[in-house]
Amino acid sequence: MTSQETAELAANALRDAKGVEVKIYDVRGKSPLTDFFVVATGAAAPHLKALVAATQAAMKSDGQASFRTSGDPESGWIVVDYIDVVVHVFSAEARAYYALERLWQE
Repeated sequence: MTSQETAELAANALRDAKGVEVKIYDVRGKSPLTDFFVVATGAAAPHLKALVAATQAAMKSDGQASFRTSGDPESGWIVVDYIDVVVHVFSAEARAYYALERLWQE
C-alpha cells in the first residue's frame, strides 16, 4: 500500500467515525518527517478517543500498526504516527489554536 493509500484509509476511517473537516495534506518534499498529514476534528474527548480507535482498527485490519501515539483526549490533541502518514485528531479549540493547516496548505 502506498503512503497516499494509507492516508486515504485513515481519512475514510475518521469520516466513518463522524470526524469533522477531515483533510489530507501531501507534504512530500516539504517535510522530512512524513509524506502525509491527516487532520480531523472531534466533538469532545470521548469522540476524539473513538476517532483514534476507529483509525487504529482500520489500519490494523490492513496490517499496519502505529509507530507511536501521543496526547490524550482531555488535551484536545492526539497524534498517531504511521511513519509515512501522521494522523492528528483535534478538538475544535485545539485545531484552531495550533492551526496546522496554515503550515501545510499551498
